[in-house]
Amino acid sequence: MKFISTPFEDLLLIEPKVFFDERGHFFESFNEDEMIQHGIKGPFIQDNQSVSHKGVLRGLHFQKHPHQQGKLVRVVKGSAIDVVVDIRKGSKTFGKHFSVELNANEKMMLWIPIGFAHGFISLQDDTVFLYKVTEYYRPLSESGIIYNDIELNIDWQTKNPAVSPKDKILPSFKEFIQSINI
Repeated sequence: MKFISTPFEDLLLIEPKVFFDERGHFFESFNEDEMIQHGIKGPFIQDNQSVSHKGVLRGLHFQKHPHQQGKLVRVVKGSAIDVVVDIRKGSKTFGKHFSVELNANEKMMLWIPIGFAHGFISLQDDTVFLYKVTEYYRPLSESGIIYNDIELNIDWQTKNPAVSPKDKILPSFKEFIQSINI
């Protein structure tokens, strides 16, 4: 695996080594020893999967203390624009976002450490998105930031995404900041 730094501390792109032959292909999608060598520590305790139609936007989500999640994400079918927002108080990139296209063809993964809000928009029908997480889902700890926040100014590459009613009422980034007393 190749671990690629991003402008955000601890946020890593991971490019697996893919072996192709006449039968198809093979690659390691997870190797604990390699992850640990690059600062990615679990334990990973839950895997999640979503399937989305083209134009479905999920996010921006995170879990609050004490149940924050690190996430290792990838697309196994289709493609998506994956977006994270740094919500780590005191970070040099606090309030900034990073986006990358993840797709089944390139097989890239993104390690999202604790302290980031996360979302994605599906670019194709039946996009299958996998999350390997370091903490169980806890409904009372779930939180988020509205996907179309003016301050964050994220380019989701569509004007009318399909968004859940729950995600449409998430707080703004400014409201989030006020809730953590910055």
